[in-house]
Amino acid sequence: MGKYVLRRFINYFILAFIATVTAYIASSSFMDPAARYRGQNPPLSEASIQAILNGHGTNPDVPVLERTWTWLTNIFLHGDFGTTVHNSPVVQEILVRAGVSLKLLLIGSILGAVLGVILGVWGAVKQYRASDQTVTYASYLIIATPTFVIGVLLMIIATAFNKMLGTTLIRFTGDYTANIDPGFLPWLTDQISHMLLPTLALVLMGAATYSRYQRSVMLDVLASDFIRTARSKGRTRKTALVKHGVRVALIPMSTYFAYAFGTLVAGSAMLEVVFSWNGMGQFTINSILQSDINAAAGSVLFVAVLTLLASTLSEVLYAALDPRVRI
Repeated sequence: MGKYVLRRFINYFILAFIATVTAYIASSSFMDPAARYRGQNPPLSEASIQAILNGHGTNPDVPVLERTWTWLTNIFLHGDFGTTVHNSPVVQEILVRAGVSLKLLLIGSILGAVLGVILGVWGAVKQYRASDQTVTYASYLIIATPTFVIGVLLMIIATAFNKMLGTTLIRFTGDYTANIDPGFLPWLTDQISHMLLPTLALVLMGAATYSRYQRSVMLDVLASDFIRTARSKGRTRKTALVKHGVRVALIPMSTYFAYAFGTLVAGSAMLEVVFSWNGMGQFTINSILQSDINAAAGSVLFVAVLTLLASTLSEVLYAALDPRVRI
């Protein structure tokens, strides 16, 4: 187990390093960080713009490889990923915003996966019945709908619901309310109120995709010989499906989890913009819109680490479901 952890850590370090450096080089090559300073009123002199860019380490007049080497040197010697266009350290921004995004991602991905698996198994067992058809059409509708549209639709429904109640029960602007009453219960109530809609959007997206894959895999399992063998040995249909069928059908889903998590990360970024959450998703989108090279590279590092951790979790789940696999 120790060798496995060490091997995975080394692999993760190399992959995250390659992804981050590639992102920095690509951002430095295609972004124009000086554009946001030109055309300001009052106008900045070219010397002032050059001084600002040199302070951020993003001056396009300096060769890309030279800037990359300086950036890497600061990382390994000082743990410094540079500063954003707002003069705040990238590391500090990531530490503050990561908790906001993880709160949404972890809950949304887990609930979405569990619900999707349940719906997929149910659809396979009840193949072509009304419940299966309903889940199928709803899933395809959600998959075909852009993430931000789902968020906006939920906001419209929540607004109508609040109006019907005559009070703001569901809040969907920001991830918390300023100046709430002190105490754990008011804080918890406020957190649930703000998290409800974006989490629900992620759950719907995850459940829609998971249910389609799980249903397909479960249909293959239902036609397998070991299910018929278990039934011939006296197992009831329910026991054979739960103890043998579902476990086998979950094996390929554990691999799919790592890839689906990356999709959820992208979806959560749009939801953070729609619901005004100051998380890593909003940070990443703003870094691209503002040609913020250092922030863009830091954002890629965050996503790379999350994706690699999800990959490790999928391997652990695979080994737990399949006794033939050891890690």
